[in-house]
Amino acid sequence: MSSVEPNVDRRRRRLRRIADGEDRERTAERLLRSSAERFYDPDVDIDWDAPWVDGKIWLPERRISLYGTKLWQQLTPEQRVELGKHELVSLLGFGIWAEGVLSSVLLRVVGRGPVTSRHSLYALTELAEEARHSTMFARLIEKTGIPPYRQPRFARLLDKAVQLMPIGPATYGGTLLIEEVLDRGQREAMADENVQPHVRQLMRIHVLEESRHIGFARGELRRGLGKRGAIRRAPHRAALALFALNVYPLMVTPRVYRAVGINPARGFVAAFRSPQYRANMTFMSEPMLRYFAEVGMYDGAVTKRLWRLTRSVPHDLANGERPTPASTERNRSVDLID
Repeated sequence: MSSVEPNVDRRRRRLRRIADGEDRERTAERLLRSSAERFYDPDVDIDWDAPWVDGKIWLPERRISLYGTKLWQQLTPEQRVELGKHELVSLLGFGIWAEGVLSSVLLRVVGRGPVTSRHSLYALTELAEEARHSTMFARLIEKTGIPPYRQPRFARLLDKAVQLMPIGPATYGGTLLIEEVLDRGQREAMADENVQPHVRQLMRIHVLEESRHIGFARGELRRGLGKRGAIRRAPHRAALALFALNVYPLMVTPRVYRAVGINPARGFVAAFRSPQYRANMTFMSEPMLRYFAEVGMYDGAVTKRLWRLTRSVPHDLANGERPTPASTERNRSVDLID
């Protein structure tokens, strides 16, 4: 009897691996089909020669970092618009850096092969889309006339740290961290008729294609966690939370405040201590964090403590209440695919 049970367990594990592989290939095939059918070329689908529209803004005011602070009250309407413009440029520069980091992960996914699998082919397709997005971001920065804000040296250290991490829940969680946070903010901005048309069109294109990337990363995260027990999940959870703690401050560089005559250090302190900072970070992170809680990526005392330090955790999660399942939220990973 004892010799039979191990064989049964091995067969079960083998069948589970086969089913996981087939599910992964079906998902990749669906995403490849969507990429072929719903495709944008930013060089064609954005009218780069059209002028900016007078009176339009660059970001919704309540998402600008100084909104609601005393410094915000001291700014003229023109300065508020200008600050939003510089913060958009900073966010786009962050997006180029972040997509470079994600692309390096995708190259490693392809390298693990087999290169002819639908999984690898979709990773290559996503690489091409990320390259187009970065080009699109760079063109919009150029059109604003504002010199791009370079990422600090610390960002390069984070990049190197990601290269050392094995492909698994932490890397796919980091992918979602970047893609879902930006996606949430862009969905709001692209629906705001007060925002510049060029910016709204850029965000429409990015949201459409990122919805596929989010679906891909969510599936890989769930599968990766399913293959690991509680002990092996723990370092992935902690690494992701630590990554978030260091990445969030990179989105808007304090140097943007010089554009409206505010000392960068003073502006950073005012923005970070503002209640609006928590409101903005929670708004952008909530769907992602609810998904992490649902699949087990938000478990553990250390993980939760690190996430709370980001000031992005919804109140019910921060207070240890039973979270609303992410599946009850609008499923953004598929709403623009099917």
